[in-house]
Amino acid sequence: MSTLIDFVLHIDEHLMAMVADYGTLVYAILFLIVFVETGFIVMPLLPGDSLLFAAGAIAAASGNVGLNVWVLMPLLILAALCGDNVNYFVGRFFSEQIKRRERILFFKREYITQTEEFYAKYGRQAIIMARFVPIVRTIAPFVAGAGNMPYRRYITVCILGAILWVFGITMLGYTCGGFDIVKNNFELVVFGIIGVSVLPIIIGVLRAKLKKS
Repeated sequence: MSTLIDFVLHIDEHLMAMVADYGTLVYAILFLIVFVETGFIVMPLLPGDSLLFAAGAIAAASGNVGLNVWVLMPLLILAALCGDNVNYFVGRFFSEQIKRRERILFFKREYITQTEEFYAKYGRQAIIMARFVPIVRTIAPFVAGAGNMPYRRYITVCILGAILWVFGITMLGYTCGGFDIVKNNFELVVFGIIGVSVLPIIIGVLRAKLKKS
């Protein structure tokens, strides 16, 4: 766990070391990280947002030599889509088992019901919103599949969400990562990214507690 925390907080340093050590193989490593974060329901803590920001910043700093942002973005969009589809169909496979039993792993039957209601209330934009929230973006495809959301409906917003997420955060790193204030305080930037990302979860928990009280 401490290794993961160190990797997240100093992701720029670790990513630069990987570029130096592995060269173009780093594209495959980044693809794998994004794929695992979005595709494996048990791996929701990988650093998706900060990884995209750091990759964009390093691409800008290297003049698209160490990492080329125009290669990186379509590759990671594809990684996110592949992961989402794996997660969706795994959820669909276990759908009936989850609904028959009270719990599978850390999933309770009520989570599926609540998520189905959430999707019914907010529609397709719920999938896009989930993309920008850590942990939720890993769980959302699984629950969409388990809740039997029609695949055609799911995949259209899934593609849009992947494009907005990868392009938006990578380009933010690409345009802002070269500033001295960002380079010299990258750890604080990571904290900021994490804080903004988990804010919707905190607000949701507080609202739920206020309703109960």
